[in-house]
Amino acid sequence: MIDERLYARGVQTLLASWAAYARGSRGAAVIRSAGVASAVFPEEPERSVYNNAVLERGLGHAQRTEALSALAAAYASASVERYAAWVHESDETMRSALEARGYTLVESTRAMGLDVGDVRVDRPELDIERADWPRYLSIIGVPEGLLAGVDRGEFGLLVSGREAAAMTFDHDGDCGIFNVGTIEAARRRGLGTALTALAVHEAADRGCATATLQSTPMAERVYAAVGFRDLGRFLEYAP
Repeated sequence: MIDERLYARGVQTLLASWAAYARGSRGAAVIRSAGVASAVFPEEPERSVYNNAVLERGLGHAQRTEALSALAAAYASASVERYAAWVHESDETMRSALEARGYTLVESTRAMGLDVGDVRVDRPELDIERADWPRYLSIIGVPEGLLAGVDRGEFGLLVSGREAAAMTFDHDGDCGIFNVGTIEAARRRGLGTALTALAVHEAADRGCATATLQSTPMAERVYAAVGFRDLGRFLEYAP
């Protein structure tokens, strides 16, 4: 699959996962407008984590202006002042438009993806449990009560003892892999690589054609070793 299509599949899976979070979070919604999708979470603890929006690439001037206005309006309507607008690094025009409106680059992650048949790591033999939300969330180290109301059945949770965990979410033949985490004492033992590889193998078993994720700089080499390829950075701008 060409990179542009794989990137687009990853974006749609990401947005679908945010919509699943929103269904279990008080007052939350993913607001889709021309050129932008804004995940709006007005209540804690999700408010501090999931207020993010993705801007489409390659919009014309009028579409770009409309999208940025819709983005600001979506968060203003919920009195959310802290959020991030995600733009692909290749979209220099959108980046300039955000900066002209006073947005500042605060963080970046790398979009990555693969065709499941291209996985480079054999199926690992891991002692995996299908844990509940509290156990999973305690391993990845997030605020207490986060996603407590979300339907567990929409996600796959892979937990190795009390040391490492990962989450999957399938959408339209793509498996999104999220929040791969290992506690500090268990790092540098290959658990993150093994969990990610297992998630891809299981996605193939379910009939998924691709897998996608967003990587922190620290984890890029882990995912590349599994077979994920670089689809460009998401640059995250905050007002």
